[in-house]
Amino acid sequence: MDSSPDGPAPLEPVDEGWERALVVVAHPDDVEFGTAAAVARWTAQGKTVVYCMVTSGEAGIDALPPEECRMVRVAEQIESARIVGVDTVDFLGLPDGVLEYGVALRHAITGVVRLHRPEVIITNNFRETWGGSAPNQPDHMAVGRAALNSAGDAGNRWVFSDQLIEGVEPWGGVKQVWAAGSPDATHAVDTTETFDRGVESLAAHRAYIEGLGWEHFDPAEFLEGVSRPTGGRLGTTHAASFEVFSLQWGQ
Repeated sequence: MDSSPDGPAPLEPVDEGWERALVVVAHPDDVEFGTAAAVARWTAQGKTVVYCMVTSGEAGIDALPPEECRMVRVAEQIESARIVGVDTVDFLGLPDGVLEYGVALRHAITGVVRLHRPEVIITNNFRETWGGSAPNQPDHMAVGRAALNSAGDAGNRWVFSDQLIEGVEPWGGVKQVWAAGSPDATHAVDTTETFDRGVESLAAHRAYIEGLGWEHFDPAEFLEGVSRPTGGRLGTTHAASFEVFSLQWGQ
């Protein structure tokens, strides 16, 4: 990110010339803290967006035992997805809070990529911080890196070839991977028209927000605090930012 006296650098519009996207994140709620309004924009355009939650967020509410928490958070995520036009939410069921980057995680995500055959994979920021001094969460970093790698893994017939059964084929059609909210973001999408749906989607995580003890948390206020500065860099009122990785040579 440009830290010159003139302020952060302008952001470029993302390429929206695609029809299918796969969102791969660690936990229920990860999409809603900034990206759900963008998803609402794309589904309104007739694009297909599928969610993949690597965990079920079962370690996310201190007052609830993991199995009970799992059911609550799965239900909240499905409703959050519905609000922004997403019909399919896959839960991989890996353990919340202790994900590790490596071959096993790449294998799990690659299987979902081959199943849904997206042109774009969207994940969360996997840098060490969000641009300040507070560290990023380990699950976010592990999943983001693995999601980036899975875009290439999915197209290689000789990588995770055990998945190529019952009609499943390699998928080399991922053109880009977008990391939402990265401090190194260079691109963004206008979410002005769908901002309210993003707020509603975040508010659907009621039990999780209450479980965090955020008694006076206002989803609209929180999301505006991110989307308005980003929109200013794009030339719009609201926007969501992305670090864009291209899988096409020379682009």
